Amino acid sequence: MAANAIDQTRRMLSLVTYLRERPGAHVADVARAFGITEDELISDLDVLPMCGTSFRGGDLLDIDTDGDRIWWHNPDDVAAPLRLAADEATALLVAARAVATLPGLRESDREALLRATAKLEAAAGEAAGASSRLSVTFESEGGVFAEVDRAISERRRLWVRYYSPARDELTEREVDPIRLFAVGHTYMEAWCRLSEARRTFRLDRVVEIRILDEHAAPPELELRDLSEGLVQPSADDPEVVVEVGPGGRWVAEYYPHDRADELPDGGLRITLRTPDPASLRRLALRLGSDGRIVAPLELAENARSAAAAALAAYEGE
Repeated sequence: MAANAIDQTRRMLSLVTYLRERPGAHVADVARAFGITEDELISDLDVLPMCGTSFRGGDLLDIDTDGDRIWWHNPDDVAAPLRLAADEATALLVAARAVATLPGLRESDREALLRATAKLEAAAGEAAGASSRLSVTFESEGGVFAEVDRAISERRRLWVRYYSPARDELTEREVDPIRLFAVGHTYMEAWCRLSEARRTFRLDRVVEIRILDEHAAPPELELRDLSEGLVQPSADDPEVVVEVGPGGRWVAEYYPHDRADELPDGGLRITLRTPDPASLRRLALRLGSDGRIVAPLELAENARSAAAAALAAYEGE
């Protein structure tokens, strides 16, 4: 079972101390010490250089690896006692109070967070007073995240009502959660009891969620490598050709594709593969006048019909 997000945070905080005391540590030794795979360790190391002692982007951890050994180039720079500016203290306090209200947060974690918040308030002085006049309300995805994180920690099954945009329908299903991850959006990977297969669910599409009393028991599965993105088309997938104008060039940045040829008007002719070509109908509708599906012809006609129906409904209103 993959570690949940809070466990990963704990591990990465310990990793900073561990690496500071062991310059040039071997990747294999560190992974063994933390009980994780080398790939999981490398993933942590990819995140650490984005962390540091300043919200303004300075004093970041300068940590890198050549695949064999790990080097921390500026441990002394970030070892000095932390001094928070007023805006930094305010942001931390507001965020801490908001996270403490999340449903599904383990009580021990909530208590630890509140203790840390109290210490920060004492150190922040006047800034603490200013932060008390601010509040943050999480959208539904925050609550879903907390419930999934709790279910993973307690190894319990989930019931979800989920919106599938490809079929434009709501389905109810029970799932055994495996892990949370973020690739642009936040996702839950789980074993779906409805389809008896591994499925990926985008958290902002979960309409309703409940933690069940049943023990979660997903089969032993090899975790997917997401380093190349969530969608990794196969050479056997159907080919789709999309032409976009200058305003639709972003498609080449967000969709894995085989090629993108320049068009005279500044647009692109993009060739890509997908296991579910019908899912690109929504892309065509989103592009509007900035793009169109060229091939396959059946999908192109389907997209045109959908656009015409949407336009007719709009004009009818």
